[in-house]
Amino acid sequence: MIRLTSVFVAATLALSGAAFAKPPLREVKEIYDPLYWALVAFEISEVCDSIEPRKFKGVADGWGLVRKARKLGYTDDEIKAFIKSDEEKERMRQRGDAYLKHKGASLDNPESVCALGRAEIERNSAIGVYLRAK
Repeated sequence: MIRLTSVFVAATLALSGAAFAKPPLREVKEIYDPLYWALVAFEISEVCDSIEPRKFKGVADGWGLVRKARKLGYTDDEIKAFIKSDEEKERMRQRGDAYLKHKGASLDNPESVCALGRAEIERNSAIGVYLRAK
């Protein structure tokens, strides 16, 4: 009976651990989306000379995302691994390219990227808040 109880307790703990497992950070919209918006804004500012990034806002919001991830139970090692992951960088790059294409902009046509950046600034969108016109 004791052996059966031990097996039951061990199985329950294993299952409860699986039920509370954290999703990958890329699946946590409140972390991933703001990071994505800031990165798209940065890319726009890199391509378009007439638009600059709001660096202080980006850095402040970035630290805010780190704090939020910690509150959600992610360790500094998990956060660093996510940020440094080549796979995640490529996923972000592909999503950004798809967004530019959807909006009619192309990195091969800097003026189209500038027009998109100006529109984002004017709308004060999630991307536009990270940009300012020079």
